[in-house]
Amino acid sequence: MEELASYLAESPIGKKLIGSDIAFGELTVVTARQDILAVLTFLRDDPSCLFRNFVDLCGVDYPERAERFEVVYHLLSPRLNQRIRVKVYAGEDDAVPSTTAVFAGADWFEREAYDLYGILFQGHPDLRRILTDYGFEGHPLRKDFPLTGFVEVHYDERLKRVVYEPVELRQEFRNFDFLSPWEGPEYVLPGDEKAGPS
Repeated sequence: MEELASYLAESPIGKKLIGSDIAFGELTVVTARQDILAVLTFLRDDPSCLFRNFVDLCGVDYPERAERFEVVYHLLSPRLNQRIRVKVYAGEDDAVPSTTAVFAGADWFEREAYDLYGILFQGHPDLRRILTDYGFEGHPLRKDFPLTGFVEVHYDERLKRVVYEPVELRQEFRNFDFLSPWEGPEYVLPGDEKAGPS
């Protein structure tokens, strides 16, 4: 991995790389949004790299950062038996160039990152939601998305259709006794009726 990192630093894309790190046996390089197409094309086509397999693209949300999103690309070189991770940073309103022209397999991954995080991909041929339903509001994997969401969806057998309803938390009131496990409760635990009181 150190050899690959040195090679990339001295290569034509070396000035386009903001940083690099080796962790868990894989090289991670960081580049600017506007340079992602050039970096991925070089990694795919250069004879010393040959990262021909596009494995994955995912989003990561760090809401405390000015550029809150990371777009992470995972590539594999079957010929060299190596993997590489490429990262770019983006703010909420920043568009990342679509990589579908370099790797056609990035299509659905970019749609997923858009759907779940709201990351925009400029030049994507069909950027629309892929996992959530039509009319869904928000992006469910953002850290500021409510844990319960806004609506729940279920199939109503009586109406014979899918029904959208406001979220209703169905949880009974629970009485916490805050006893340590060594003290034990004064009552019989459910499922432990045979043991009787201690």
